Amino acid sequence: MDSALPESSRVMNEKNMELVQQCLKQFEVTEKQLQQIQAGILQDMEQALSRQTDPTPTVRMLPTYVRSTPQGTEQGNFLVLELGTSGTTLRVLWVTLTGITAPRKEPVSWEFTIPTEIMLGTGQQLFDFAAGCLVEFLDQLKVGSQSIQLGFNFSFPCHQTGLDQSTLISWTKGFRCSGVEGQDVVQLLRDAIQRQGAYNIDVVAVVNDTVGTMMSCDLRPQACEIGLVVDTGTNACYMEEARHVRELGEDKGRMCVNVQWGSFGDSGALEPVQTPFDLQLDQESLNPGTQRFEKMVGGLYLGELARLVMIYLAGQRALFGGVTSPALLTHGSVHIEHVMEIEDPSHGRARAQAVLQGLGLNPSTQDCEQVQQVCGAVCARAARLCAAALTAILARVKSNQERAQRGIAVATGGHVYEQHPRFSTILQQTVKLLAPDSDITFVPSEDGGGWGVAVVTAVASRLALHRSQLEKTLAPFRLDEEQLKAVQAQMREAMERGLRGEDSSLPMLPTYVCSTPDGTERGDFLALDLGGTNFRVLWVKVSSRSEGGVKIINKVFSIPESVTQGTGQQLFDHIVDCIVNFQKEHDLSGQTLPLGFTFSFPCKQLGLDQGVLLNWTKGFKASDCEGQDVVSLLRAAISRRQGVELNVVAIVNDTVGTMMSCGYEDPHCEVGLIVGTGTNACYMEELCNVSAVPGDKGRMCINMEWGAFGEDSLLGELCTPFDISVDKSSINPGKQRFEKLISGMYLGEIVRQILLLLTRLGVLFRGQVFQCLKTKNIFKTKFLSEIESNGLERWQVQAILEKLGLPVSCDDALMVREVCQAVSQRAAKLCGAGVAAVVEKIRENRGLEELSVAVGVDGTLYKLHPHFSSQVKDTVRHLAPRCSVRFLQSEDGSGKGAALVTAVACRLAGSTQT
Repeated sequence: MDSALPESSRVMNEKNMELVQQCLKQFEVTEKQLQQIQAGILQDMEQALSRQTDPTPTVRMLPTYVRSTPQGTEQGNFLVLELGTSGTTLRVLWVTLTGITAPRKEPVSWEFTIPTEIMLGTGQQLFDFAAGCLVEFLDQLKVGSQSIQLGFNFSFPCHQTGLDQSTLISWTKGFRCSGVEGQDVVQLLRDAIQRQGAYNIDVVAVVNDTVGTMMSCDLRPQACEIGLVVDTGTNACYMEEARHVRELGEDKGRMCVNVQWGSFGDSGALEPVQTPFDLQLDQESLNPGTQRFEKMVGGLYLGELARLVMIYLAGQRALFGGVTSPALLTHGSVHIEHVMEIEDPSHGRARAQAVLQGLGLNPSTQDCEQVQQVCGAVCARAARLCAAALTAILARVKSNQERAQRGIAVATGGHVYEQHPRFSTILQQTVKLLAPDSDITFVPSEDGGGWGVAVVTAVASRLALHRSQLEKTLAPFRLDEEQLKAVQAQMREAMERGLRGEDSSLPMLPTYVCSTPDGTERGDFLALDLGGTNFRVLWVKVSSRSEGGVKIINKVFSIPESVTQGTGQQLFDHIVDCIVNFQKEHDLSGQTLPLGFTFSFPCKQLGLDQGVLLNWTKGFKASDCEGQDVVSLLRAAISRRQGVELNVVAIVNDTVGTMMSCGYEDPHCEVGLIVGTGTNACYMEELCNVSAVPGDKGRMCINMEWGAFGEDSLLGELCTPFDISVDKSSINPGKQRFEKLISGMYLGEIVRQILLLLTRLGVLFRGQVFQCLKTKNIFKTKFLSEIESNGLERWQVQAILEKLGLPVSCDDALMVREVCQAVSQRAAKLCGAGVAAVVEKIRENRGLEELSVAVGVDGTLYKLHPHFSSQVKDTVRHLAPRCSVRFLQSEDGSGKGAALVTAVACRLAGSTQT
């Protein structure tokens, strides 16, 4: 019998162990189930962000109005008030932030006990008490009369509508102050502080604990963009793209979103992993059927789950010999602290025995071990479920990034996460299982309630200061309607003076083009396009639209440097050689075709086929050309080449070519506009107004050379210090002032100058002036077009800037885009003001109440910038309301346009070649 007793005990022990294992198997969650939970939470998050209600998401996504993470430059003293974070006490802190490079200073902290009569009294009594505590605290610190910024940690259910606006939904934690629910608690606190009248305190932010956790972490190696809290409850937050948060109605920047995932599963999504113990706990809770996820994860419930399992196993005689105790049967008698003691890896068994004895039980060694297993199963499941929820946020963050990142930092806080011996390890292992490709760093929070709230306040203060400095810097670029009307009037006056031959910054040059295409032009034409080290020869066939309209065959030829730097004879002989080669290649030899010559260098035109070169640009230095008629030089080269006959009909400005190219498509096109590297305009003027050309009947196209507008200081009031700097460092200071405000050659450099100033002010790039920012012309105008593109993701803007060698934060990217927008919008509006002056002059010339006219446009800035063209059109619409203006984009103005100038000239002369 003696030997049989131990055997029966052994069998009983094994049976009990088997019962325990079978019971605890219910708490196991498979990888597939975790993936389903992850997908379910992610789906709920996305539905909540877009405010979909069918089905209603169980996860709430609440904007916190925290728009940036810390940069490490935040410094200063901040006051923090905590109410509701620690029961019946109120905490006040004085936090000194010293930036990432200086040693951290420990905050000064006081706690005040809130009397019961205050907790149950009126709202005014509560907030007056809080304001009185602030005054008492500050009196002891002797802070003087300085302005103080305060962050308010108010840990009750609220609806936040701004960083400093939060409406109390309902009291919890034993508070029942009247007149507060439904009210903005920040305003109530401000009113109470004002009643005290002792200090100048500005309540900057009301902050959620989870957000404070995310914001309080060490920034090295990077700022945290996710916050995770596992305490009595559980919650998370992360930085979301603002455009995805439909409630905001914003399309730029980021916003920290509070992910209230405790209610996930309230619609049944957690049923596959719920145990009878979860259902019992839920039914016995104060809020049955709600917060199902939190009841499986939060520290408030884990001890209760363990207690219910122990009671069940005792009933099965698998624990405590089937004996319970009144304490064990009492709801809430097992706390999370008991669970953590029992699971202590070094002293857990002894502590388990002490805890169980404290509950009135007499546990055996095996009981202690099995209770450890119970607690371990309950908490391990909680950690895995929490990991599944966290990986849903990670997936969301990664989808926003859409590019390889150096990793994601998750700030962690809460009693369970920090103190439980295995919770954090299991969670991190599960995250690695569910998101194996994610590079995740878990960073412990440093007092999210106090320090984190101060950091939120400091970041808000930094953003407000930087916003103010940015607005002040960009204000001169934001032109109002009155300023634009003034530019329009000044340009109109300069046009009149130039046409009369008086001193004017607009030369108003006759082009001797006296008509636009009327659609009857027919024939074959040659065109030359010389404007750089490559030039083109074109064969242009002009027929009726039904026969195909204009057809172009062209070839590009290079001009060796030895030719561009040689003699004029060498240059023009080379051009004729290329024309001959082109004719041979296309069987045109022996034909004398009318030729139009687009010559994109400064010229004084004396006739349709006469243009005197004023000076070479673009690297050309061919001798014996300046001051000469370039058509004569070309004709001389033709005559030197035996057997070659070419009929040079017209020398053409590229702006005129643009107008003529579009005029073929629309006979109402009487204005040409180029906005590219440079800018210019032309239009059909009444000949009687052109003093430089005899005659008073008909019209003539006038080359305005409007890039020079403002050289007589008319634009002085619009020029910013950045424009002045760009002008002084240019190759032609004081010249082309209008062009330097508008054209692609200069806009990027204006942006660079602004970025340099903002960096020196500490607004951009953490105040670090990188060498690339000091490099002239490194910021190309094409970057403006790219950065301002519709739908361009923030990270794509960052990528553009990082290629320049600028380490860019989200805030930097947004501000750089705003700088680009301000510069390009000013350029477009000034351009629009110029066009408005031109079309209004045409209307008045003709004595019309209403004018319908088309503008032919070319140039990369106009064509490629995503908003430039629409902003020009809007400006013209506002400044010239009696003109109906259509903008037509030119196709090959310098080639096709030159041929059409020639074709029109031939039509008018009655000598079109067929």
